[in-house]
Amino acid sequence: MAAHRNALRITLVATVAWGGPALAAESVGPSFSCAGVETGSIERMVCSDADLSALDRKLAGVYGEAAGKAANEHPPTLKAEQRGWIKGRNDCWKADDRRACVEEQYRLRIAELQAKYRLVPSIGPVRFACDGQAANELTTTFFETDPPTMIAERGDAVSLMVGQPAASGARYQGRNESFWEHQGEARVTWGYGAPEMTCRKAP
Repeated sequence: MAAHRNALRITLVATVAWGGPALAAESVGPSFSCAGVETGSIERMVCSDADLSALDRKLAGVYGEAAGKAANEHPPTLKAEQRGWIKGRNDCWKADDRRACVEEQYRLRIAELQAKYRLVPSIGPVRFACDGQAANELTTTFFETDPPTMIAERGDAVSLMVGQPAASGARYQGRNESFWEHQGEARVTWGYGAPEMTCRKAP
């Protein structure tokens, strides 16, 4: 009888500590339901991997914050972009290392949303005059995301760039833009095939 009471007490303590069986299950799975998820799919990989599930839950939280800020967005692009991102994530089945591909997709999407919707601390705006022309200005804002990101604006064009490894200075790469700053001077490429510009911090 005493052994039974001790076992019951241990069970109750464990249940309280972990929030109960149902809560424990919710805390380790992804933000979506794994019921009926196809075997061998990317979703099944996320469901069966604790770290990927945690990234999925984090993305869901960040997406919720972004949706609050995008309520008056015109045109409303957030939902469409997220559907496109899910398709891109699921295309990781084509990758040689599927898990690494999925993890990278999550980290980049989280960082992108945090930067685009200003959900994390930032430094800037920092202005650069390019090729010695004050009118040829580049405005940059740097975000404390993981990986680091920056948003650069030049005229009416905007580019989100992601931090890259660099032996010195800070290097960022966008779709068709690149930025490498070292000691107040930046080498910038803006657009596919465009010549490199030399930009210096504006006073």
